[in-house]
Amino acid sequence: MFVWSKLSGAQWMDAWEERFAGNPNLVIEMIKGGKSIRVRLFCNTQREADAIVSQFGGSVRKMAHAEWNKPVAPPRPLKVRDVFVLTAEDRPKELAALKKANPKREIIVIPPEMAFGTGDHATTSTVLRLLVDVARKRKGTGWTAADLGTGTGVLAIAAKKLGSGETFACDFDPFAVAVGLRNIARNGTPEIEMKEQDVLIWKPRKKGYDVVLANLFSTVLIEAWPVIAKSLAPGGDLIVSGILADQAWEVFKAAAASGLGFTKVVRKGKWVTAHGGHLEDLIAAGK
Repeated sequence: MFVWSKLSGAQWMDAWEERFAGNPNLVIEMIKGGKSIRVRLFCNTQREADAIVSQFGGSVRKMAHAEWNKPVAPPRPLKVRDVFVLTAEDRPKELAALKKANPKREIIVIPPEMAFGTGDHATTSTVLRLLVDVARKRKGTGWTAADLGTGTGVLAIAAKKLGSGETFACDFDPFAVAVGLRNIARNGTPEIEMKEQDVLIWKPRKKGYDVVLANLFSTVLIEAWPVIAKSLAPGGDLIVSGILADQAWEVFKAAAASGLGFTKVVRKGKWVTAHGGHLEDLIAAGK
């Protein structure tokens, strides 16, 4: 067993929690004085730990077997409307029991791995609920979807299961893309196109996508609004998250400068998720 660790400023605690959200082997310790934190992630293999070092720096050490102890229980299954149950469980017997207990819901399996977006985090779970609502309105239309900053691929997988036609997902992190591809195969949605792509330099297709999902940090969203606006088809639905509540006004103001607006804003704890579209479409619809 191996453990990756890194010292960081306490102001970055939220960012570390986001980056490894859903991973039960994450531990964040506050250093005496309150100005610094130590981030640790327990890994089964040195390859996993080295992959984190290549992305974020820090150090790796091998642990004695007696030291190994998962610090947190796996996240509980998450119910999304009356449609999905998201679970980190991938053992056949336990999955069968979960399916039996939820006969009318489809199971999405996202085991905890080192990528953002297992579904239990406030941002991801709220996007999923709004996505279910949008999909119901678009049922039978063959709507297309793009998931920008996909992490584990959970949003793209959900979109496909909700009836989306052409579905695109991307992440700038090659490790997240590898995880996403495994989850796409695991959940029976191989039609999803998954690419390693920095959204800030992405050139979306000219006709855009009917539904665009972007669960990204506020700073990234602000830079990405012009690209996101181009990626959204006329009359399209835009669902964004990853926005801290105290940064929401700045994020939405920047969106408006790119011709995007939001008619529904949901706050969950310190996080904000929003649903909207092109301002000209919202105005025409009287929203």
